[in-house]
Amino acid sequence: MSSALPVLPVPRLVLWRHGRTEWNATGRFQGQLDPPLDEVGRNQAGLAAPQLLAGGLPPEETVVVSSDLSRAADTAATLIALLGGPLRLDARLREHGMGSWEGLTRDEVAERYPDQFADWMAGRPVRGRGGEDPAEVAERAVAALADLPPARAAVVVTHGGTAGRLMERLLEIDFDHRRVLGPLGNCAWSELVLQGDRWRLVRHNSSVPPSPGSSTEGVARRGAAPAPPSPPSGDEPPVTDADAMR
Repeated sequence: MSSALPVLPVPRLVLWRHGRTEWNATGRFQGQLDPPLDEVGRNQAGLAAPQLLAGGLPPEETVVVSSDLSRAADTAATLIALLGGPLRLDARLREHGMGSWEGLTRDEVAERYPDQFADWMAGRPVRGRGGEDPAEVAERAVAALADLPPARAAVVVTHGGTAGRLMERLLEIDFDHRRVLGPLGNCAWSELVLQGDRWRLVRHNSSVPPSPGSSTEGVARRGAAPAPPSPPSGDEPPVTDADAMR
């Protein structure tokens, strides 16, 4: 059983996943390793930041907090350049620790650890790889939000796995149903608001369309989910992005 959710000092949360890295593009698990944004990822962040502001964030009453890994912090910096104010960095918003999988491609994991990979693909607990339990990721991320200063809104710049676990925790989705929400694409965001004593998901996987001639594959129009290549399994993560989902 999860502990009771703490009362958060912010009633509106925008969870923003970092832009693309070369490892995302090649299907390599990043976990808590720190590859930088690639050119596409930097472009994604530059396009998305104005759209986040256009969503009605109050400049004087919005706090921005980010994972301290560079791919998230550099994504967050594009919003700070427009919004102003300080950027808070918090290691508790880092990606899900993936243990022995970090630095490996999906194909390498499937070859070296076939039983673990099969469990991951099926949404079962993955045992023996080390790293973190999904519940641990959720609890540390919630603790980071509980320590924010009071504000009308918070933009939380984090990672695919951590964002998923955080949404599931806030929405009280149990482990058996955690894949009901699709994974965030690179530089996509979801929004939750507090209504009464429950959190409600009001926007999921929003993003901006790629500019003409750009190579930001998989970026959808604002408010729509990205359309990844057709996977061999109905709940498989996008084939080009190992870190999008756990």
